[in-house]
Amino acid sequence: MAVPAYLRIRTELEQQIQSGALPPGARLPTEAELQRRYSVGRATAQRVLTELAHAGLVERHRRRGTFVAEGARQENLLRLVNPTLRGPEIPGRHAVESAKVVPAQDAEVALPGVPDDTPVHQLRRLKFDSDDNPIAVELAAIPFALAPRLSDEDLAHLTVHDYFARKGIPAAKSRVYVDPILLDDATAARLRTEPGQAVIRLRRLTWLTGGELAEAMWHVIRPDLVEFFIEQSVLSKPHT
Repeated sequence: MAVPAYLRIRTELEQQIQSGALPPGARLPTEAELQRRYSVGRATAQRVLTELAHAGLVERHRRRGTFVAEGARQENLLRLVNPTLRGPEIPGRHAVESAKVVPAQDAEVALPGVPDDTPVHQLRRLKFDSDDNPIAVELAAIPFALAPRLSDEDLAHLTVHDYFARKGIPAAKSRVYVDPILLDDATAARLRTEPGQAVIRLRRLTWLTGGELAEAMWHVIRPDLVEFFIEQSVLSKPHT
């Protein structure tokens, strides 16, 4: 399956940022420049720069342009709870390790409120940085009845919340739990590091407007390669 133009362009820019080819403070092409360089429409160019900003890799300034952010290897944790997210939760190369349908009781992530015999898609992916170091393992489970044709998607680049939006699946809210865990042997091997280390697992649940569980997933991230943060604007609107 062909990689969408916005994803191809964004990945190219991500790699330049994370390799240092575009250092902190460097100016990125404008939307118009991206349109000309890659022969794409304005919406595609705008999406590329917007998703880079949401990932914390760049800062956009009105009338000045888009510039590489300081600490571009940091990721904004709020991306994980945004039901309108259109890009990957963790930017960079993704690889599918396994994709299968299993009963909910056999899924390797808990699905609260889902009956044990309910078929669910289980998707395990690895995430890599620009040096091709594995930085995260992701395991996601989605009820099969909610997404019966999920396997037809480009699973390596799939963003679940984006898939829900495209298919009209009414995701209403997400919640992320931060779990301190000890790294087990299998996950440590996938991350090419030592087992037994204390790491953070980010566990996300997403619900539909009717209250049914739409997705359960977790990320285990190598803390030596990725630093997560939470950032919100504290600027108040002027009183009128």
